[in-house]
Amino acid sequence: MRSSSLLLLFFLMGVVDIQGASDFRICAFNLHHFGESKSKKSNVMHTLTRIIARCDVCLLQEVRDSKERAILLLLDRLNRYDTKHAYDAVASERLGRSDSYQEQYVFVYRTDTVTLTGHYQYPDELPGDVDAFSREPFVVRFKAPQTAIKEFVLIPQHTSPTNTTKELDALYDVLQHVKRMWKTENVMLLGDFNADCGYLAKKNRKDVRLITEKNLFWLIPDKTDTTVRSTTSCTYDRIVVHGERFARAIVPLSAKPFNFQMEYRLTEDQALEVSDHYPVEVLLKEVPFNGGTGTKDTQSKLFFLFILSHLVLQVLTW
Repeated sequence: MRSSSLLLLFFLMGVVDIQGASDFRICAFNLHHFGESKSKKSNVMHTLTRIIARCDVCLLQEVRDSKERAILLLLDRLNRYDTKHAYDAVASERLGRSDSYQEQYVFVYRTDTVTLTGHYQYPDELPGDVDAFSREPFVVRFKAPQTAIKEFVLIPQHTSPTNTTKELDALYDVLQHVKRMWKTENVMLLGDFNADCGYLAKKNRKDVRLITEKNLFWLIPDKTDTTVRSTTSCTYDRIVVHGERFARAIVPLSAKPFNFQMEYRLTEDQALEVSDHYPVEVLLKEVPFNGGTGTKDTQSKLFFLFILSHLVLQVLTW
């Protein structure tokens, strides 16, 4: 079974190469206590700049920038490093139940490839489940005309490790709220879900609607290591897309962690200075040069390829 699956996987990779990979990349990265102290380390900022410059949209988590200087420094570095694009950012308020520990969600994006068309802080006031989140989602909407999906909504979440199951389940309520408010089905949920190892027990997965409900595609398979430390192997960081239309817009097999330690030839200690997580990423298909979106037959084949690749990756992690 495993050898057959590997052959199928290689075949699918070949198909993807023939189709051509998109350059439009969405990323999510837990920066591990990013603030003034880390922003003063030139080597760390250089690596962060290289990582984030790969992405058209990049969700940053664990931003603890109380003086609001670190993100400005990062943006300045990005715009000087990658002069082919212009970068901007939108940030949530500082979030957390404790005054002594708060984080922000920050979306860094290329202003020449996407347009920010809306954002709001989820109110977290659902009757019967008020204050479900330690760090409630900061929801954003982007228009990306050169992608097959055109416009999409991103729901970020960095769950509390002590309350992962409940927060993941509550994300389903956020999804429904966003769909009603912005009248859209094109929604992606992403971030450090802590969705593995000791934080999300297998017996609890049946209680998480984000996992059990249909029409949701988890793109980072279980047993994919998104952590830097060699002593851990956990699939904490995830990307989930809602709906068949969004699933069709994903480049098959493109969702994965980005191993910056290997890519930039860093030691483990050097990588850990940057973060204890790898960023996760996914590619969106671009609009064909003729301006069309392909025939229905082509779309169906591509969606079948997406589903098949998704199943193959699940088999390979058994």
